[in-house]
Amino acid sequence: MVIGNYIKYRFTFVKDTIKITSMFRILRIFIISLFIGTSSFAGSDGQNELSKESNNGEVKDCFEGINRGIFAFNEVLDNIIVEPLAKGYRYLPSPIRKGTSNAISNLSLVVTIPNNILQGDFGLAGKNTGRFVVNSTIGILGLFDPASNLGLNNYEKEDWGQTLATWGAGEGCYLVLPILGPSTLRDTLGSLTTYMGGDAWYNITVGNDTRYVSDFDYYASVATNGIDFRAKNLESFQNLEENSLDFYASVKSLYLQDRRKRIANSDNITETLDDSDWEEIETQ
Repeated sequence: MVIGNYIKYRFTFVKDTIKITSMFRILRIFIISLFIGTSSFAGSDGQNELSKESNNGEVKDCFEGINRGIFAFNEVLDNIIVEPLAKGYRYLPSPIRKGTSNAISNLSLVVTIPNNILQGDFGLAGKNTGRFVVNSTIGILGLFDPASNLGLNNYEKEDWGQTLATWGAGEGCYLVLPILGPSTLRDTLGSLTTYMGGDAWYNITVGNDTRYVSDFDYYASVATNGIDFRAKNLESFQNLEENSLDFYASVKSLYLQDRRKRIANSDNITETLDDSDWEEIETQ
């Protein structure tokens, strides 16, 4: 019995060590590749475009050729997989869609709260903590939103990219990531924090072996979040594509504008239906 437990312990230790080592190796290779890849874009004055913006404040598209190729690949995936799923999702009863949105938003608080703290917004961190506790208990794992009825509303997502921005980190080059879509070097590095312990939901599903949740639960929640967002914005993206001379450039501009407004906590957020209620869509 003792030998069996020891073997099980050693196996778990080795597996976790390999997992952690692989994670940091991927992170290191990714960062090094980005910086090496941008070295050829340095100007004659020796300035590296990776951390520079153009004179008019526009973010450098250092990898435009690669970005456009990935953008085209993402469009194909969207057309054959994501958009059909989003359209089918819209046929679900309204209470199911609303409950799903609520649960996903509630999960995102485990990233928002530590970023509220790191940005020095302790009052909002306390408010969001109360919101998370109320909705996770009384709201049955976030399916319902009783916290809003208690005045714990006006919730805005915060992430590691936004925190880096408040600390003074520049946007860096514009990137288009496979499947994940528009980003910047700063936002991409911020997203990688998830795999370094920055997301409690990731930690208890993928990062650790737990009894009640698994890797599938994490990836299913991420996929559902993407489908929920896409379903809310079907018309917005269709109108953008139909009215754009360059769809790639329009999406890039929309993303960068929206990120800057969210980082500045502007009330004038770019008009996409991110955390808005499904009722708003159905009454338009």
